[in-house]
Amino acid sequence: MGWPLLQLTDVSRRFPSGGGDVVVLKRVDLSIDSGEIVAIVGASGSGKSTLMNILGCLDHPSTGRYRVDGRETCDLGEDELAQLRRERFGFIFQRYHLLPHLSAVANVEIPAIYAGSAQSIRRARAGHLLARLGLAEHTGHRPSQLSGGQQQRVSIARALMNGGEVILADEPTGALDSKSGHHVIRILCELNALGYTVIIVTHDEHVAAHARRIIEIRDGEIVMDRPNTPVADLPAVATAHALAGGGSPAAAPMDALAVPPPPGERRWSASAGRFVEAFRMAWLAIVSHRLRTILTMLGIIIGITSVVSIVAIGEGAKRYMLDEIASIGPNTISIYPGRDWGDTQASAIQTLMPDDATALAEQHYVDSVTPETSRSLLLRYRNVDVNAQVSGVGESYFQVRGMRIAQGIGFGPDEVRRQAQVAVIDPNTRRKLFGSNPNPNPLGEVILVDNLPCIVIGVTAVKGSAFGDSKNLNIWVPYTTASSRLFGQRHFESVTVRVRDGQSSQAAENSLVALMKQRHGRKDFFTYNVDSVVRTAETTGRSLTLLLSLIAVISLIVGGIGVMNIMLVSVTERTREIGIRMAVGARPSDIMQQFLVEAAVVCLMGGTIGIALSFGASFIFSLFVAQWKMVFSVGSIVTAFLCSTLIGVMFGFMPARNAARLDPIDALARD
Repeated sequence: MGWPLLQLTDVSRRFPSGGGDVVVLKRVDLSIDSGEIVAIVGASGSGKSTLMNILGCLDHPSTGRYRVDGRETCDLGEDELAQLRRERFGFIFQRYHLLPHLSAVANVEIPAIYAGSAQSIRRARAGHLLARLGLAEHTGHRPSQLSGGQQQRVSIARALMNGGEVILADEPTGALDSKSGHHVIRILCELNALGYTVIIVTHDEHVAAHARRIIEIRDGEIVMDRPNTPVADLPAVATAHALAGGGSPAAAPMDALAVPPPPGERRWSASAGRFVEAFRMAWLAIVSHRLRTILTMLGIIIGITSVVSIVAIGEGAKRYMLDEIASIGPNTISIYPGRDWGDTQASAIQTLMPDDATALAEQHYVDSVTPETSRSLLLRYRNVDVNAQVSGVGESYFQVRGMRIAQGIGFGPDEVRRQAQVAVIDPNTRRKLFGSNPNPNPLGEVILVDNLPCIVIGVTAVKGSAFGDSKNLNIWVPYTTASSRLFGQRHFESVTVRVRDGQSSQAAENSLVALMKQRHGRKDFFTYNVDSVVRTAETTGRSLTLLLSLIAVISLIVGGIGVMNIMLVSVTERTREIGIRMAVGARPSDIMQQFLVEAAVVCLMGGTIGIALSFGASFIFSLFVAQWKMVFSVGSIVTAFLCSTLIGVMFGFMPARNAARLDPIDALARD
C-alpha cells in the first residue's frame, strides 16, 4: 500500500504569547491523496491558514509528524524544504503577493529561476502559461496595471511554473468580485481535472461547494471531513478539455499547464542564473530608490576618493623626493675624513689622497670617481667682483653628480693631468659675472679666481631644488689646478664614488670601507651613502602614506556602517518580498546572495565614482602644485575596487543574514 500524497499525524501547532502558548492546531490527523480537490473551511481564527501553511512547508508542526509522499518533513533542512516548495507546491494567495516592480511574465518566472531553468526556457513557458490563462496581451504589465482577477491569474501561472502537483489556494477569491472569483474557481477546477491536487482554504461555502471533499476546522480541531458532489463538475471537465487544445479527454494531461518544464540546467549554470537574478533585483532596488542609494554611497565615495587621492599624492611626493635626492648624485657613496659629521678632529686628518681615488676607480663595482676640495674665493671679471664656492674636482665629477653641461664642455683627464687653468661655472655665476642677458656667451672668457686667470669652457644646466632654486655661486676647476695653484694642499676633503648600475649599493659600501681601511691602516674616515637616504625617504613616504590612508579608511568604515544601516532598512521594507520568494522556492542562500549583491553593487558604484573624483582632484591639484603630480597606479585602483567590494560584503552580511533567517510565514504576513 502506497503513502498518501500529504499526511499529517497527531499534528499540533502552538505559538508563544505573553506568559504561555496559544494552541492553534490540536492533534490534527489528515491525509490527502493525489488528484483530490479539497476545501478546508472554518471561521476566521479557526486555524485553517496555519494548517495550509504546514501543508505547504511554509510552517512546521510543534508536535506530530508531516509526510509529503512518505517523506518525513521534520528531518529536512531549510534548503530541502525550499526544494519541496519549489518542486511540489504552488501557492495562490488571497492578496496575490506579486512583486510590484516586476512585470507579469517576470513574476511568473521566479520559481523557475530558483529551480535553475535556462532563461529562454522559463521565459517561453511563463509566456505560454499567461497566454493559456487569457493574459497574452498583459505579459509586460506590472501588477499595478492589472485588475484583481488578472493579478490572481498571474499568481496561478506562477504556481504552475515549475509543474508542482499540489496547488494551495488561501482564500483565492477573497479580494475579488463575484465574476472574477467564479473565473478563478473554474480555473482551479480545470487544473484538478488535469491531474493537480488542489487544496482551497476558504470561509465561503459557495467556493467550498466546488470541492469533492470538505474539511471543516473549528478551534484548531477537524470537526468534519466528508465527501462532496461538486457543482458544475461536467462543465469544468469540458473546459479543461478545451484548455488542453481539443481532442479526446485523454490528451488533456499533455497540456502545457500540466506538464512540468524541462529539467534545470547544470549546477554552475543554475548558480549563474540565480546570481544574474540577484544582480537584476539589486539594480531594480537601486534604481527605485535613487536618492537613498546616493546617500548610501556618499560615505563610500568620500572614503575611496580620499584613499586613492592620498596614495596618489604620496606616490607623487615620493617620486619627487627621490628625484631630488638622486640629483645629489645617483647611487653615490661619499668618503669624508673623521669619525662622523661634526668631528672636531676631521680637519687634522689629511689621508684622502689622489692614490685613493685611483685605487677606487679600479674596483669592479665602481662606475666613476671624483675627488673634491673647495674654498670660498673671490671671482673677478672686468669690474665685477663676487664671492663663489670654488671646487677642485676630477674629470668625472659631472658624471658622478648627475649634472648636465648646458653650454660648452667639461674638462677631461688631460686638463687634470697638466693642471689646466680652465673652469666650468653654474648659471648663477654666469648671470652675476656676465650680466642678465638671456643668451650671454661666457665661453672663452677669462675670469680671475683669486688672481688665477682661468678660461671658462662650460656652463652647467639649471638645477631645481625641493626648496627652490639655489642662490649659491659655484665654479669647478681641475683638482690638480686647485691643489697646486689655489689651495696649496694635496689631500682631499672628500672622494665620491658612483656605484655601477646593477651593483648592490650596500655591498659596494662594505667593499669600499674594507679597501680604504686596508690602504690607511685604520678607519679614519666615514661614508655617506645616498642609497640609505633613498631607502629612508621611501620608508618615510610609505609610513606617511599608510598613516594618512588609515585616517581616510575611517570614512570608508563610516560609509560601510551607512550601507549596513540602509540595507537593514531595506530588509525591513522588503520583508513581504522575501516571504514571497521563499514561498516560491528561494533558498536562504538565495535571499542572502540577493542582499549581499545589492550591498556590493552599491559599494562598487560608490568606489567607481570615488576613483573618477580622485582623477578630477588630480587635475585640480596640478593647478596649485607645480613641483610634483599625483601618481595613480593600477594597483591602487584595483585595491580601491577590492576595498569597496569588501566593504559591501562585510557590512552587507548582517542585513543579508537577517533576511535569510526570516520565517516565510512572518515575512508574508507583513505589509
